[in-house]
Amino acid sequence: MKPLRMTLSAAALALLPLPMAWAQDAARTISIVPRVSVTETLTDNVALQGSNPKSDQITQVSPGIRINIQGARLKTYFDYSLNEIYYARGSSSGRQQNALNTFGTFEAVDNWAFVDFSGNISQQAVSAFGTQSTNNTAVNANQTEVANYRLSPYIKGRFGSVANYEARITRAVTSSDSATASNTASTNSVVKISNASAFRSLGWTADASSQQVSYSAGRTTEADVYSLGLTYAVTPQVNVSANAGQESNNYTSLDKQNYNTSSVGVNWRPSERTTFSAVTGRRSFGNTHNWSFEHRSARTVWRFTDTKDVSTTANQSGFGTVGNVYDLFYNQLEGSALTPAERALRVNELLQQYGFNANTPVVSSFLTSAVALQRSQNLSFALLGIRDTVTFLLTRTQSNRLDTFASAIDNLSNANTVIQNGFSINYSHRLTPDYALGLVLSRQATEGSTAAQDTTLKSLNVNLTGKVGKKAAASLGLRHVVSDNAANPYTENAVTGNLNVQF
Repeated sequence: MKPLRMTLSAAALALLPLPMAWAQDAARTISIVPRVSVTETLTDNVALQGSNPKSDQITQVSPGIRINIQGARLKTYFDYSLNEIYYARGSSSGRQQNALNTFGTFEAVDNWAFVDFSGNISQQAVSAFGTQSTNNTAVNANQTEVANYRLSPYIKGRFGSVANYEARITRAVTSSDSATASNTASTNSVVKISNASAFRSLGWTADASSQQVSYSAGRTTEADVYSLGLTYAVTPQVNVSANAGQESNNYTSLDKQNYNTSSVGVNWRPSERTTFSAVTGRRSFGNTHNWSFEHRSARTVWRFTDTKDVSTTANQSGFGTVGNVYDLFYNQLEGSALTPAERALRVNELLQQYGFNANTPVVSSFLTSAVALQRSQNLSFALLGIRDTVTFLLTRTQSNRLDTFASAIDNLSNANTVIQNGFSINYSHRLTPDYALGLVLSRQATEGSTAAQDTTLKSLNVNLTGKVGKKAAASLGLRHVVSDNAANPYTENAVTGNLNVQF
């Protein structure tokens, strides 16, 4: 059965009732900021063609709204814009694009029942081997709009002084406008029980989960996992853990098969600014791991993550993956004292100050139609100065199809392996209190099973941004893109101008 495709209006109705219904509770902590943005682009290759490129002038009008609520029961962040795009020379008919980023938590019953929710709409690549682009206005058949929505009610509490418990159900839907891509709908139920005292050296955990994932162009996969674990505090800074259990899934078979699972881990926190964790395990399809390191100083953030596990998301942007410039800045603020909503507001301030487009890809994902095995490695660095901000990202992702019984066609069909390597350097300098210069340099290389599939995308963006009024900002940008691809190599140069007004 094909998963339900949620329209924008349906998504808004699904995610906005919480802010509206309990606005009274958050009356003293609610912020609503409407805005409108107008962007003019002059490009010498609007359709990203290697031969006979055509120039065009593109007008993009983007009304939007940002809502931030930090109430006693409701904490939510909602940012939406509708992009109307027009082509002066008729390279394409006028079209609409949606951009959404929202998340939040509602406390339904004091300290017991909660609801987490999130939604995202963005432009993504359908195929890792097709024409890649760095902007949302190019006429590119390999680019489509992808929407992700998640609703997760849960309860948590204590069984007297014996144990803590948490029970959660998560429903997630991913859909796209591409006729060749697969939509997905997943339901994940989890129950966790652990010892009540956090001060004992020896602790225990018991987990049970059940997951079902349906692909409109593929098949339904299921997985049930039961496990028991022990934790031990060697010192106040070092904790070790061990876990054993059983898993039943049909990832690599027509019917469910039973497998034993196990894992061991260590968590080391030598200081308040430095953390290291490593977990390695064994599942039905082989070894898995989740390693991470983070160090913070007064103005720097160093992070490294290396994860290998199953990926069930249709847009192949699972754990540890940075998609665009917004994601990069948001992830750099993880572990700070800021709440998720405060992090989102801070990222938007940085993007507006330095003229960065939030949707500029750092590492493009691609759409899949079956369960995959993914390993993702990210090394990032951020320098947050008074006048200068520098972020650097080095990333590598390897994806293989895990479900070989699915008949759906995508980049991972026929035992293909997709490897994506990329780096991004973002530099911004505040020239005056009102003007700033920003630069984004990125490179992404995609490798397939044959040399003909290999693609390299390099881009350079330079922006000058400044205030032109109390609530208005303007920017002027230059863009240079080079794509090396056996099927369609191209070069694009563009000049952009933007005016953003908040009300």
